[in-house]
Amino acid sequence: MELDEVLRRRRSVRSFSPQDVEPEKVEALLWAAERAPSAGGLNARHFVVVRDRETKRRLREAALDQSFVEEAPVVIVCCCDLKRIRPYGRRGVELYTIQDVAASAENILLKAVDLGLGGVWVGAFREEEVKRILSLPPHLRPTAMICVGYPAQP
Repeated sequence: MELDEVLRRRRSVRSFSPQDVEPEKVEALLWAAERAPSAGGLNARHFVVVRDRETKRRLREAALDQSFVEEAPVVIVCCCDLKRIRPYGRRGVELYTIQDVAASAENILLKAVDLGLGGVWVGAFREEEVKRILSLPPHLRPTAMICVGYPAQP
């Protein structure tokens, strides 16, 4: 699909079909995420793919009970890697790594459209709770969750 068409079709999808997302499509989403710009080429970001129903239920609760977090076949939790961004000091931690994750999240959403999928960016969640649910180490900060699947309504 041409870029202009992807941009035209992109919208927030909060209602998903129960159809699973093929592993190769999830890999393509992660590939697109890694193609995003990164401060100093440090790639100070990390992605956690969640498919497990119980984990998605717990993430839904952490995301202020937004039901589509649990209903989406795939949730990609996008994290800032505070260890990798250290060379840029405080500004790197407070800004650059968040910009890196934001660029990656947008790439995921655009690639989803290209693959016939839909998605929604979730920014409203209790960060420490998400860290506990996913057993994230201290240097990984969850910054966005991208819910992905086949749209219930094309």
